[in-house]
Amino acid sequence: MFSKSISKSITAVSLIAAALTCGAAKADPLVAFLSPAQSAPQYAPEQAAPDDQAGEDAQLAPRLQRQIVNSATAEAPGTVIIDTPHTVLYFVLGDGKAIRYGIGVGRQGFTWSGVKQVARKAEWPDWYPPAEMIARQPYLPRMVAGGPGNPLGARAMYLGGTEYRIHGTNDPSTIGKHVSSGCIRLTNEDVEDLYGRVQVGAKVVVLPQSAPTETAQQPRGTHLSLNADRPSSLY
Repeated sequence: MFSKSISKSITAVSLIAAALTCGAAKADPLVAFLSPAQSAPQYAPEQAAPDDQAGEDAQLAPRLQRQIVNSATAEAPGTVIIDTPHTVLYFVLGDGKAIRYGIGVGRQGFTWSGVKQVARKAEWPDWYPPAEMIARQPYLPRMVAGGPGNPLGARAMYLGGTEYRIHGTNDPSTIGKHVSSGCIRLTNEDVEDLYGRVQVGAKVVVLPQSAPTETAQQPRGTHLSLNADRPSSLY
Protein backbone atom coordinates (compact mmCIF):
# COMPACT_ATOMS: atom_id res chain seq x y z
CA MET A 1 0.00 0.00 0.00
CA PHE A 2 2.81 2.37 0.91
CA SER A 3 4.63 1.85 -2.41
CA LYS A 4 1.40 2.40 -4.37
CA SER A 5 0.84 5.66 -2.48
CA ILE A 6 4.37 6.86 -3.28
CA SER A 7 3.89 5.94 -6.94
CA LYS A 8 0.65 7.89 -7.15
CA SER A 9 2.29 10.92 -5.52
CA ILE A 10 5.18 10.91 -7.99
CA THR A 11 2.77 10.63 -10.91
CA ALA A 12 0.74 13.57 -9.60
CA VAL A 13 3.84 15.72 -9.22
CA SER A 14 4.97 14.79 -12.74
CA LEU A 15 1.64 15.88 -14.17
CA ILE A 16 1.87 19.22 -12.37
CA ALA A 17 5.40 19.65 -13.64
CA ALA A 18 4.28 18.93 -17.20
CA ALA A 19 2.68 22.37 -17.37
CA LEU A 20 5.85 24.06 -16.15
CA THR A 21 8.71 22.12 -17.74
CA CYS A 22 12.07 23.82 -18.31
CA GLY A 23 13.72 26.52 -16.31
CA ALA A 24 14.59 30.03 -17.31
CA ALA A 25 18.02 30.35 -18.86
CA LYS A 26 19.81 33.29 -20.37
CA ALA A 27 19.30 33.50 -24.11
CA ASP A 28 21.35 35.55 -26.52
CA PRO A 29 20.28 39.16 -27.04
CA LEU A 30 17.32 39.43 -29.37
CA VAL A 31 18.20 39.60 -33.02
CA ALA A 32 16.70 41.53 -35.90
CA PHE A 33 14.38 39.16 -37.71
CA LEU A 34 12.53 41.42 -40.13
CA SER A 35 14.15 44.07 -42.28
CA PRO A 36 12.20 47.35 -42.57
CA ALA A 37 11.21 46.63 -46.17
CA GLN A 38 9.94 43.13 -45.49
CA SER A 39 6.85 41.69 -43.88
CA ALA A 40 6.09 38.27 -42.48
CA PRO A 41 6.85 34.82 -43.93
CA GLN A 42 4.32 33.14 -46.17
CA TYR A 43 3.00 29.82 -44.93
CA ALA A 44 0.02 28.39 -46.78
CA PRO A 45 -1.47 24.95 -46.02
CA GLU A 46 -0.99 22.49 -48.85
CA GLN A 47 -1.29 18.86 -47.73
CA ALA A 48 -0.85 16.47 -44.83
CA ALA A 49 2.72 15.63 -43.91
CA PRO A 50 4.16 12.24 -44.81
CA ASP A 51 3.02 9.29 -42.70
CA ASP A 52 -0.38 10.72 -41.89
CA GLN A 53 -0.69 10.86 -38.14
CA ALA A 54 -3.44 9.64 -35.84
CA GLY A 55 -4.01 9.61 -32.11
CA GLU A 56 -2.84 12.66 -30.17
CA ASP A 57 -2.04 14.77 -33.22
CA ALA A 58 -5.41 14.10 -34.84
CA GLN A 59 -7.09 15.53 -31.76
CA LEU A 60 -5.43 18.92 -32.17
CA ALA A 61 -7.13 21.88 -33.82
CA PRO A 62 -6.58 21.77 -37.61
CA ARG A 63 -4.07 24.63 -37.59
CA LEU A 64 -1.93 22.71 -35.06
CA GLN A 65 -1.89 19.40 -36.92
CA ARG A 66 1.29 18.46 -38.73
CA GLN A 67 1.19 19.34 -42.41
CA ILE A 68 3.34 20.45 -45.32
CA VAL A 69 2.90 24.12 -46.15
CA ASN A 70 4.19 26.54 -48.77
CA SER A 71 7.05 28.60 -47.36
CA ALA A 72 8.71 31.77 -48.61
CA THR A 73 11.39 31.78 -45.92
CA ALA A 74 14.97 32.49 -46.94
CA GLU A 75 16.29 30.04 -44.33
CA ALA A 76 18.19 26.94 -45.47
CA PRO A 77 16.65 23.45 -45.49
CA GLY A 78 16.95 21.81 -42.09
CA THR A 79 16.37 25.05 -40.18
CA VAL A 80 13.77 25.12 -37.41
CA ILE A 81 11.69 28.31 -37.09
CA ILE A 82 9.60 28.71 -33.94
CA ASP A 83 6.71 31.15 -34.31
CA THR A 84 6.06 31.88 -30.64
CA PRO A 85 3.01 34.17 -30.97
CA HIS A 86 1.15 31.69 -33.17
CA THR A 87 2.32 28.54 -31.33
CA VAL A 88 3.64 26.77 -34.42
CA LEU A 89 7.03 25.43 -35.47
CA TYR A 90 8.32 25.14 -39.04
CA PHE A 91 10.92 22.67 -40.28
CA VAL A 92 12.26 24.05 -43.55
CA LEU A 93 12.31 21.47 -46.35
CA GLY A 94 13.53 23.71 -49.16
CA ASP A 95 12.03 24.29 -52.60
CA GLY A 96 9.41 26.56 -51.06
CA LYS A 97 8.10 23.95 -48.59
CA ALA A 98 8.13 23.47 -44.83
CA ILE A 99 6.46 21.17 -42.32
CA ARG A 100 4.35 22.96 -39.75
CA TYR A 101 3.79 21.55 -36.25
CA GLY A 102 1.62 22.83 -33.40
CA ILE A 103 3.55 23.62 -30.24
CA GLY A 104 3.22 24.82 -26.66
CA VAL A 105 5.46 27.76 -25.71
CA GLY A 106 6.52 29.79 -22.68
CA ARG A 107 3.87 31.40 -20.55
CA GLN A 108 3.87 35.15 -19.84
CA GLY A 109 7.25 36.24 -18.55
CA PHE A 110 9.01 33.12 -19.88
CA THR A 111 9.06 33.69 -23.63
CA TRP A 112 12.38 34.41 -25.31
CA SER A 113 13.85 34.75 -28.77
CA GLY A 114 17.12 34.39 -30.57
CA VAL A 115 19.11 32.07 -32.80
CA LYS A 116 20.47 28.83 -31.36
CA GLN A 117 21.72 25.44 -32.52
CA VAL A 118 20.67 21.93 -31.58
CA ALA A 119 23.49 20.80 -29.29
CA ARG A 120 22.34 17.23 -28.72
CA LYS A 121 19.35 14.91 -28.98
CA ALA A 122 17.92 12.27 -26.66
CA GLU A 123 15.22 9.62 -26.79
CA TRP A 124 12.96 9.27 -23.72
CA PRO A 125 15.17 11.71 -21.80
CA ASP A 126 15.40 11.91 -18.02
CA TRP A 127 14.27 15.24 -16.59
CA TYR A 128 16.31 17.14 -14.02
CA PRO A 129 14.47 20.36 -13.08
CA PRO A 130 17.00 23.22 -13.09
CA ALA A 131 17.84 25.05 -9.87
CA GLU A 132 15.83 28.13 -10.89
CA MET A 133 12.70 26.02 -11.29
CA ILE A 134 13.19 24.19 -8.01
CA ALA A 135 13.61 27.54 -6.27
CA ARG A 136 10.22 28.60 -7.62
CA GLN A 137 8.57 25.23 -7.07
CA PRO A 138 10.35 23.35 -4.26
CA TYR A 139 7.79 20.52 -4.35
CA LEU A 140 9.12 19.28 -7.72
CA PRO A 141 11.05 16.00 -7.87
CA ARG A 142 14.80 16.34 -8.37
CA MET A 143 14.72 13.81 -11.20
CA VAL A 144 12.08 12.04 -13.29
CA ALA A 145 13.24 9.03 -15.29
CA GLY A 146 12.46 8.88 -19.00
CA GLY A 147 9.15 7.24 -19.84
CA PRO A 148 5.45 7.95 -20.49
CA GLY A 149 5.09 9.88 -17.21
CA ASN A 150 8.04 12.17 -17.91
CA PRO A 151 7.07 15.76 -18.82
CA LEU A 152 9.78 15.85 -21.52
CA GLY A 153 7.94 13.17 -23.47
CA ALA A 154 9.40 10.82 -26.05
CA ARG A 155 12.21 12.97 -27.49
CA ALA A 156 14.22 16.07 -26.65
CA MET A 157 16.46 18.36 -28.68
CA TYR A 158 18.68 20.51 -26.46
CA LEU A 159 19.45 24.08 -27.50
CA GLY A 160 23.10 25.03 -26.99
CA GLY A 161 23.94 27.68 -24.41
CA THR A 162 20.57 27.41 -22.64
CA GLU A 163 18.54 25.05 -20.50
CA TYR A 164 15.77 25.12 -23.10
CA ARG A 165 14.69 22.15 -25.16
CA ILE A 166 12.32 21.24 -27.96
CA HIS A 167 10.62 18.19 -26.51
CA GLY A 168 7.53 16.04 -26.30
CA THR A 169 4.90 16.13 -23.57
CA ASN A 170 2.77 13.82 -21.46
CA ASP A 171 -0.04 16.40 -21.66
CA PRO A 172 -1.02 17.03 -25.31
CA SER A 173 -3.82 19.38 -24.18
CA THR A 174 -1.12 22.04 -23.67
CA ILE A 175 -0.29 22.25 -27.39
CA GLY A 176 -1.29 25.61 -28.80
CA LYS A 177 -0.97 27.30 -25.40
CA HIS A 178 1.48 29.51 -23.54
CA VAL A 179 2.23 27.22 -20.62
CA SER A 180 5.92 26.33 -20.22
CA SER A 181 8.90 27.94 -18.52
CA GLY A 182 10.52 28.60 -21.89
CA CYS A 183 10.79 25.19 -23.55
CA ILE A 184 9.02 24.31 -26.79
CA ARG A 185 6.78 21.23 -26.65
CA LEU A 186 5.06 19.06 -29.26
CA THR A 187 2.90 15.98 -29.04
CA ASN A 188 4.97 12.82 -28.73
CA GLU A 189 3.96 11.82 -32.26
CA ASP A 190 5.12 15.14 -33.67
CA VAL A 191 8.33 15.32 -31.67
CA GLU A 192 9.29 11.83 -32.88
CA ASP A 193 8.71 12.96 -36.47
CA LEU A 194 10.70 16.19 -35.98
CA TYR A 195 13.47 14.36 -34.11
CA GLY A 196 14.05 12.13 -37.12
CA ARG A 197 14.50 15.17 -39.37
CA VAL A 198 16.53 17.58 -37.23
CA GLN A 199 20.31 17.16 -37.19
CA VAL A 200 22.66 18.03 -34.35
CA GLY A 201 24.00 21.48 -35.19
CA ALA A 202 20.78 22.57 -36.91
CA LYS A 203 19.91 26.26 -36.72
CA VAL A 204 16.91 27.11 -34.54
CA VAL A 205 15.30 30.53 -34.92
CA VAL A 206 12.93 31.57 -32.12
CA LEU A 207 10.81 34.55 -33.13
CA PRO A 208 9.89 37.12 -30.46
CA GLN A 209 6.43 37.20 -28.95
CA SER A 210 5.80 40.49 -30.76
CA ALA A 211 6.88 39.23 -34.19
CA PRO A 212 4.29 40.32 -36.81
CA THR A 213 4.15 36.91 -38.52
CA GLU A 214 1.15 35.75 -40.52
CA THR A 215 -1.05 32.86 -39.53
CA ALA A 216 -1.90 30.00 -41.87
CA GLN A 217 -5.25 31.70 -42.49
CA GLN A 218 -3.48 34.86 -43.70
CA PRO A 219 -0.61 33.74 -45.96
CA ARG A 220 0.33 37.07 -47.48
CA GLY A 221 3.86 37.76 -46.33
CA THR A 222 7.10 37.79 -48.25
CA HIS A 223 10.54 36.41 -47.45
CA LEU A 224 11.66 36.21 -43.84
CA SER A 225 15.11 37.74 -43.43
CA LEU A 226 17.31 36.84 -40.47
CA ASN A 227 20.40 38.60 -39.27
CA ALA A 228 21.93 37.23 -36.08
CA ASP A 229 24.71 39.81 -36.05
CA ARG A 230 22.65 42.93 -35.39
CA PRO A 231 20.92 43.72 -32.06
CA SER A 232 17.18 43.83 -32.30
CA SER A 233 15.11 46.96 -32.34
CA LEU A 234 12.07 44.93 -31.37
CA TYR A 235 12.85 44.81 -27.63
